[in-house]
Amino acid sequence: MAIVHCLVYYCAMEVIKNSEVLARFGHAISDPTRARILLALRTAPGYPAELAATLDVSKQSLSNHLYCLKCCGLVIATSEGRRTRYELSDIKLSHALNDLLGVVLDVDSAYCLNDENNNGEKK
Repeated sequence: MAIVHCLVYYCAMEVIKNSEVLARFGHAISDPTRARILLALRTAPGYPAELAATLDVSKQSLSNHLYCLKCCGLVIATSEGRRTRYELSDIKLSHALNDLLGVVLDVDSAYCLNDENNNGEKK
């Protein structure tokens, strides 16, 4: 069972901006599954069962990631009878994701590793 580390434990919504928005966005896309969910939702809303099948993840894992994205304020959930539709919370997120997809980075993999404990230190 996957454990999702979320910035908040309860969805107590508050309005944030500037650096906090970037921090939450960065947290969201730092996990490959959450990044793939956001990319899937940039063009159209989605439903958990279909997203899980498309992204080839378990429904439980997807549910945990959607909850984290919702708590981070990046997606909204709308109940539709027995189903819930998820979509990006702001159209600007779709534009931002599209812009980020066009960025080309020249990275030093010895320095910038996918390691939470690295803290920017060379190994």
